[in-house]
Amino acid sequence: MKRRIPLRKRLLVRLLFVSALIAVCSVAATAWLAVTTTTSALKEEQGQDLAADNSILAQLSGYAAEHPDWAGVQRTVRDLAARTGRRIALTTAERTFVADSAPRGTPLPPRPAATVDPLHTDTYTESGAQLSGIDPRVVGPYRVTSKERDRLDALAAKRRQCYERFGVDATVVRTPSGRPVLSSPEGTDTSYAVEQCGDGQLNTPVPTEERALAGLSELARPCLKRAGLDLGGPLFLTFDPGGKDPFSGGYPMSKFARPAKVGQAAQQCVLSARRTQLEPYVAPVAELFLGIGDQNPSRFDMSTGNKAKVIGAAGLVLAVTVAVTAVVAVRLVRPLRALTAAAQQPPELHVRVPVTTRDETGILAEAFNDLTERRERLEAQRKAMVSDIAHELRSPLTNIRGWLEVVRDGVVDPDPALLASLHEESLVLQRIIDDLQDLAAADAGTLRLHREPLHAGDLLDQVAAAHRVAADAAGVALRAEADDSAWLEADPVRMRQALGNLVSNALRHTPADGTVTLAARREGEDVVLTVTDTGPGIAPEDLPHVFDRFWRAEKSRSRRTGGSGLGLPIVRHLVAAHGGTAEAASEPGRGAVFTLRLPAAAPPGDEP
Repeated sequence: MKRRIPLRKRLLVRLLFVSALIAVCSVAATAWLAVTTTTSALKEEQGQDLAADNSILAQLSGYAAEHPDWAGVQRTVRDLAARTGRRIALTTAERTFVADSAPRGTPLPPRPAATVDPLHTDTYTESGAQLSGIDPRVVGPYRVTSKERDRLDALAAKRRQCYERFGVDATVVRTPSGRPVLSSPEGTDTSYAVEQCGDGQLNTPVPTEERALAGLSELARPCLKRAGLDLGGPLFLTFDPGGKDPFSGGYPMSKFARPAKVGQAAQQCVLSARRTQLEPYVAPVAELFLGIGDQNPSRFDMSTGNKAKVIGAAGLVLAVTVAVTAVVAVRLVRPLRALTAAAQQPPELHVRVPVTTRDETGILAEAFNDLTERRERLEAQRKAMVSDIAHELRSPLTNIRGWLEVVRDGVVDPDPALLASLHEESLVLQRIIDDLQDLAAADAGTLRLHREPLHAGDLLDQVAAAHRVAADAAGVALRAEADDSAWLEADPVRMRQALGNLVSNALRHTPADGTVTLAARREGEDVVLTVTDTGPGIAPEDLPHVFDRFWRAEKSRSRRTGGSGLGLPIVRHLVAAHGGTAEAASEPGRGAVFTLRLPAAAPPGDEP
């Protein structure tokens, strides 16, 4: 009986529900994005521009770095406010006004935008920005005098001319302290010019800088002593006027020698001493307030018309999404229904589903058709196997039954020859049953193996000895040869069974005066066992079927020219159970070669 799928569990309904949910979420997200974007645009129009704020902070920090107080900052604040359209106010930490661009009595925003402190800042991002948190425009006692600046300018001009002789285009840049430094375009190799033109004079501290460095050394000494870094002698500091941070701590060596870098503790001591040294030269810390929009945040309210537009757009998107999803869902469900109908048909019909798409559903249809074809083949193999088993069992059972009936009727006497014949037929039955049992165990994965170290040469000798009598009776030479390094970790009984089946098959198809050769060799991580005969060989069209069950090249199925047809399938299963492979190769008229490839094992004496 055909099952009816509940409405809520149908794929079409689920797809429609999911698409509608996605559409609603997308419309809501779009509306939210539009509102927030519009609000952000309004805020920017009102002056909430981070870049402008940073510019204002940088200029006020520069003023504080160059002046010891805020006495004349009102004019600077007024100019910045006029240029940016912002309200700018500076106060002390206690909210006492220092400067304000708004009329007196205008309330301050609830929170300051930033703190103006040139000795503790990270907002100065221009070229040559500080690494220590101190605004590089804070010069203090390091500002050189006019006479020292003239002398340094002459040295810089001389150094620049020397650079030009070596092909380096350098320009003179003046630092906030008035000291000139040479700058070359980025990527220019100046190492050779520096080596040839460097005289140690331009980068040597002038007297003003020496006095400032000496004062800095004395300020840093107590901290260094507490940190265990005071060596007891005079303390000098590394000075690199062209670097981004020209001051760093150093151990005493000689007055202007470049000492080794000290640890983080020493650098912190020098940094603290620098702030103490520069503090009298900068304006006091101030709080910066920007704009009046911060106390009344802007709010975007949609009008009735805008709301109608948003609702109409949302409804249109929802309708289009549902319609498209319905069309797609119908196309998806149609092949699935065909698959369901085909799967519900009786097994003997073997219905195939037409593949109409190349998407996941089409792939599923192809997989279903492949499964149907495999089921057909398995059904054909099952029927053929039942027929083959019945055929194999019928012959010996018919012989046994016929002889027993004639003995019962007194037609013949149960002499030893008759009993021997009946015994031989019973052995044939037992052999067929044993082979079927081995195949069933291999198929079920219950084939037990008792592995042990096994020398391939010994294995071949045992198999050859077991078949020596049969080989001599057939007039066939049986040889065995093996490498000494060929060792296996295998079940000796099962391996003798596999090789025995191959040797029996080879002896059966090798004419008198022929040769059957057993060989073993080591190839890398594998041991290769081969059984080679000099028989008539196997036709190319028959090679793919030699390991099929109940298959024999002799179509007459006479046991005089072939066995039960189970020997080679058993060989393949036994080798596969050991993790190996079995192959057959042959050329008509030149014999056949059966190759077993199994994992090699180390000799027992070589194991760790």
